[in-house]
Amino acid sequence: MIEQDTIRLLRECDAGIKMGVESINEVLEYVQHNKLRECLSDCKNKHSKLEDEIQTLLNKYHDEGKEPSPMAKGMSWMKTNVKLVINESDETIADLMTDGCNMGVKSLSKYLNQYKAADEKSKDITKRLIKLEEKLTEDMRAYL
Repeated sequence: MIEQDTIRLLRECDAGIKMGVESINEVLEYVQHNKLRECLSDCKNKHSKLEDEIQTLLNKYHDEGKEPSPMAKGMSWMKTNVKLVINESDETIADLMTDGCNMGVKSLSKYLNQYKAADEKSKDITKRLIKLEEKLTEDMRAYL
């Protein structure tokens, strides 16, 4: 049970990180303020470091991880591009990032509760990812 919950929790973190990095990549070209660009790039780099940790653990369990669902990716892409076409501003980007982070925190918290038998290392990674998402939400407030 521990191994199964651990793998499931790591897979959800893996999918969440991939979704977050992809979302940041989608908006970076539209960012106007250098400080916002730096903030998003820094967050993306921290996501990538956590992704490396997750991949190392998943490899240990001979698991390839999880891609975000095509539906979630499609809906995110559409929402991002529609909003940016209507209003190409840092405020719009901050709004999109805040929404994405809030959804990520909600999902990750749910999975942390759902996979209670997961090992402490995977729970720690999940908690660090939640904190990273919460920090980005906080950082985005200056641009809303």
